[in-house]
Amino acid sequence: MLDDLLGRTKLKERIEELEEQVHHLERERDAESERRSDAVAAKQEAERELNRLRDRIADLEGRVEERDDDEREFRRTETLTGDRRDDVLARLQSLETGPEGAFTAVVTNEHDLPEQVRAQFGDRATLVARAAPCVVYADDADLVSVALRPALVPDERVAWADSFDVDESWFRPTGQFAFALVRADVFALGVYEASERVSLTGFTTDVKSDHSKGGFSQGRFERIRDGQIRDHVSRCRDAIADADADRLYVAGESTLLGEFDADATASVDATGDPEAALDSAVRDFWSTRLFAL
Repeated sequence: MLDDLLGRTKLKERIEELEEQVHHLERERDAESERRSDAVAAKQEAERELNRLRDRIADLEGRVEERDDDEREFRRTETLTGDRRDDVLARLQSLETGPEGAFTAVVTNEHDLPEQVRAQFGDRATLVARAAPCVVYADDADLVSVALRPALVPDERVAWADSFDVDESWFRPTGQFAFALVRADVFALGVYEASERVSLTGFTTDVKSDHSKGGFSQGRFERIRDGQIRDHVSRCRDAIADADADRLYVAGESTLLGEFDADATASVDATGDPEAALDSAVRDFWSTRLFAL
């Protein structure tokens, strides 16, 4: 009553309103401060991440530059066949040095170079790895520095001698052997005495190559085709079993090579009738890839 008479009731209500307003403003201030703090923390984390990314980019660019600086290229490459191959082999065979002046190494694994190869070729050892599997030749005067990828890669070895180890049987046909070309629809088998073919067997098989939109389903088409190829491969095995030869080499489609027990295999793109395809496959198989280091 007295408060009403003195007007203090309204004052107290106003004070309460103002106190509530103050508390509200304080809460907003605190929330804003928290938001500012979160924003500052987020900004700092973003800046740290940005710096990390910039450092990573700089590191990668440095590695790329180092790789570019260290990148080596072959002085030249060449595929050797026939007389050209034989001429190169003869030149290597003719070189003679003093004791332990000629270096020969067989490298079978590009990821595991013999330590002697790394020591001999230094920063060019990466080129040897790229040429592998190969036989690499060098001399102590650095006149010869070449890798050859032969048809038949021998076991890994490293040797210093007074001449290079150039075994002709690695690079060109020697002795008696059978050579088979196997494709999904073509087979050819030749028996050879060195480079001369003394017999020829060949046949083709009608294997479906395209699936028409009409008729049976794609799945049935593929089953029929797979069956035809299996029958074809079985005929190929029977023909090879009848061949009388000391060694067997098989070339053709890579997906079929594992079906045959051979002394060596190679993927080739020979096409055409059996005889022409066989001649092409034999030429490709016995080619030698040369890498000048």
